[in-house]
Amino acid sequence: MKNGRPDMDYIHWRWRPRDCELPRFDPGKFLNLMRSRSMAFIGDSIMRNHVQSLLCILSQDVKVDEVYHDEPYKSRRWYFPANNFTLSVVWSPYLTKAVIFEDNDGVSTDIVRLHLDKPDEIWTDQFKSFDYVILAGGKWFLKPAIYYEKDEIVGCHSCNEKNITELGFDHVYRKALTSTLEYILRSKHENVNVLFRTTTPDHFENGEWNTGGYCNRTLPFKEGEAEMNGMDELMHQIEVKEFERALTILGSNEKGLTLKLFDTTYLSLLRPDGHPGIYRHMQPSLAVQNDCLHWCLPGPIDSWNDLMMEMIFPFLGR
Repeated sequence: MKNGRPDMDYIHWRWRPRDCELPRFDPGKFLNLMRSRSMAFIGDSIMRNHVQSLLCILSQDVKVDEVYHDEPYKSRRWYFPANNFTLSVVWSPYLTKAVIFEDNDGVSTDIVRLHLDKPDEIWTDQFKSFDYVILAGGKWFLKPAIYYEKDEIVGCHSCNEKNITELGFDHVYRKALTSTLEYILRSKHENVNVLFRTTTPDHFENGEWNTGGYCNRTLPFKEGEAEMNGMDELMHQIEVKEFERALTILGSNEKGLTLKLFDTTYLSLLRPDGHPGIYRHMQPSLAVQNDCLHWCLPGPIDSWNDLMMEMIFPFLGR
C-alpha cells in the first residue's frame, strides 16, 4: 500500500480449508505458548517475507527488540522480553554450503559453488539452540551453479564449462534436500519441532522476472482455475517425496524430534493478486522488474501464520 498500489481487496481474501475451520492466528496465545522458547526460519527471501508477516502481527501490542543482524540484514534475531521468546531468520538460500558471489543488489560476479552434501553451517551451528524450526528450499536452485560432492566437482547448471557435466535440476534439488533432512535426523536434537515448507509458486504472466513478466491480477483464482507451472510442480513433487522418505527413516521416534510437512503451495497458487508487482518500489512508473514471487504485507502470506499456529499447537500440548 505504501508504494502506491491502488486496490486493497487482496487484503480481505482469506484461505479456508475444505471441511474444517482454520482459526485466525492469535498473537497473544502464540507468545504465551512460546514463553522461554526459540523459533527459527531458515531459507531464502520468501522465508524472510514470512518472518516479516509474523513480526508485524506479534509486535502490534508488545515490546520487541532486534538483538542481532548480519551486515546485509539477511540473518536477524529478535527478542520478546515479556515472554522470553527469541525469533530468528537465518539466511541460507540453498540450505547446504554455498559460495555466493553476489552483492546486496543481487548482482553476481561469478557462478555459485554449491556443496550438495554439506548442510550450511550458518544454520547447523545454531540448530540445537532452536525449539521450533521452519525451513524450505526454493528458487535459488534455478540459478547457474557448479556442484560439489566430497569437495569434488560433480556437475553444473548453465555454467558453460565444456569439461563439466550438466546436471538436471531434479537430481540437484533432491540431493540438497536429502542432505538437509538427513542432518536433522542425525542431529540428536531432542524435542525439536521442524516444519518443512514446500515451494512458493510465482505468478508471472507473459514472461519471467527478467523477460518482462508481470502480475496485475486483483482477484484470487477460483479452485480449479489455475495450474502450477512445470518447474513449481516438479519442485513440489521432490519436496513431498524427500519429506516422506525422511519420515520413513524417522519412524517411531522416541527422542521427541517431530517433523511435519508445511504445505503452503496450493493455497498460495490461488493468490495471483497478492504480489507487489510493479509496486515493489516507491515509484512504480519507473522501469522496474515486477515482483510476482514475494508477497504484499498485509496479504496472503498472513494465512501461513494461521496454518503454522495450528500445526505447532500439538507440539505445545493443546
